[in-house]
Amino acid sequence: MSTERYDVIIVGTGAGGGTLAHHLAPTGKRILLLERGDYLPRERDNWDSRAVVVDGKYKADETWLDKDGRPFHPGIHYCVGGNTKFYGAVLLRLRERDFGTLHHRGGISPPWPIGYADLAPYYIRAERLYGVHGLRGSDPTEPPCADPYPHPPVSHEPRIQELSDDLMRAGHRPFPLPVGIRLDEAQPHRSACLRCSTCDGFPCLVQAKADAHVTCVAPAVEHPNVTLLTGAYVERLETDSSGRTVTGVAVRRHGMAETYRGDLVVVSCGAINSAALLLRSANDRHPDGLANGSGVVGRHYMCHLNSALVAVSRRPNPTRFQKTLGLNDFYFGADDWDHPLGHIQMLGKTDAAMFAAESGGLLPGFAADTLARRALDFWLTSEDLPDPDNRVEVGRDGRITLRYTPNNVEAHERLVAKLKGLLARIGCERTLIPREAYFGKRIPIAGTGHQNGTIRFGHDPKTSALDVNCKAHEVDNLYVADASIFPSSAAVNPTLTIIANALRVGDHLIERLGAAGGAA
Repeated sequence: MSTERYDVIIVGTGAGGGTLAHHLAPTGKRILLLERGDYLPRERDNWDSRAVVVDGKYKADETWLDKDGRPFHPGIHYCVGGNTKFYGAVLLRLRERDFGTLHHRGGISPPWPIGYADLAPYYIRAERLYGVHGLRGSDPTEPPCADPYPHPPVSHEPRIQELSDDLMRAGHRPFPLPVGIRLDEAQPHRSACLRCSTCDGFPCLVQAKADAHVTCVAPAVEHPNVTLLTGAYVERLETDSSGRTVTGVAVRRHGMAETYRGDLVVVSCGAINSAALLLRSANDRHPDGLANGSGVVGRHYMCHLNSALVAVSRRPNPTRFQKTLGLNDFYFGADDWDHPLGHIQMLGKTDAAMFAAESGGLLPGFAADTLARRALDFWLTSEDLPDPDNRVEVGRDGRITLRYTPNNVEAHERLVAKLKGLLARIGCERTLIPREAYFGKRIPIAGTGHQNGTIRFGHDPKTSALDVNCKAHEVDNLYVADASIFPSSAAVNPTLTIIANALRVGDHLIERLGAAGGAA
């Protein structure tokens, strides 16, 4: 039992928890960060595709169950910085219309309890904090913003510039992806980023990616009022007899049971594990899970409809840093489809070892190398819709069951067809090769990188677990700051919205604590 009491306890060090800790650190308030993993080791295997992708060296040693009770290995990482250590660092805002009601052929994407204008100033702060490179106004669907990106866009390498030019000649409007990397192309001798081929899906050996560890946690723990405990798995949250106040955070650390106490508790474990923690914390006052009187905790799980696809270029593609181009021309529909289709962006470059492994040994080494030399890798994202039956459950043994059935599938199939229709015009063969084992995980069930929606926020306690400040309706000192809060998933990477909302929640907590202003 720890005798020290903290002002704020944050569970999780990813995009939500790490950012929040950084924001609160300058206030002088006593902050405890709990991370179930450890610091990711810095070693040569960080950049080895066989170790990272094929062998899944850094993935959590954990098995979950799908809706049919079949075990699977989720694509999730427990370490300081969370899954941002492995993300592609693409930091897109939700579109302005994503915050309202959107009609899809497959159903309704519900509105958020806040509008884009509420989050806009925090998006600006998030982009500055994470050092985003981009070009304002180049994306035809981007929300209005007069402030330029903090850094110029990452330049296209020659084959990707050709792709951009081909798309423009075909009447499309490709744009430079907003990317969070510590790159200085004007002064490469000063640049932390090397423009290597191992960014998307890999940890950065030289710490040049704007992940939550490098950007937020490392600076935060330099403050004497911030304590980080690693290897700290939070088993449950304890409340007082009224059920209105979290009084203890029960942790298992190095095989020992420990309890920590704080005035405010913020859960930032990611949509799946945050929901699982609240469900594990059921008690007499909260029989269906902590803060779950509405019954929504664990429900409405979303992870996007994602496809990793490879086009075979007729011209060699020696690109190293490939993730520089996006296309949103079909985001809200197309000439032959009145409903949203989704977003297209480049993926990190596939190498021969990945192709050989994904073929199950059927692709000889020379063929895998030839394919890798001509591969153009695309990532397609469409919005999946909140379904209460898509949910996180926790068994008596503590094992997570992730029940998920894709919906709005036709929209995604049409988006794939749009890309196929462009292949001849972008100098590629007319076939797309699926990469179902992209980054060692099958899509969608184990593809948890875009997880969201399991502890939604809203105005009505009957249909949401959290209020607009992301405080639990039923618990006075419990907050959630990750993608759990999303009422809808939109169709772009969720990380920047997680970061921006963590800053927004941070401002609320600073006001509640009566503290001096936090970091930007």
